Amino acid sequence: MKLIIAVIQDQDANELSNSFIKANIRATKISSNGGFLKSGNTTFMIGVEDERKQEVLDIIKSISKSRSQFMTAPFPSPQSIDDGFQEPIKVQVGGATVFVLPIEETYHF
Repeated sequence: MKLIIAVIQDQDANELSNSFIKANIRATKISSNGGFLKSGNTTFMIGVEDERKQEVLDIIKSISKSRSQFMTAPFPSPQSIDDGFQEPIKVQVGGATVFVLPIEETYHF
């Protein structure tokens, strides 16, 4: 058995949740925030049998999209300190960060 922890962008959370339901995959959904962009994320925790691991990973990969967006840097550049204007920068966001962990035992109480 595996524990899959997937951190995805909020924009993809509902579609991913619906895909899990259609595939009869049980997942726990947790709201979370990214540290760098301080934007909303959703973290899914999925306990799955070894033989379904790739199916779950394929669903996550098909739903989680990478995007470009503009943001103000979380720290001022030397130029912005001088002129008082902080120019937005283009960053890649989205996609998924996924961790797969082995589970030795599970209990349901």
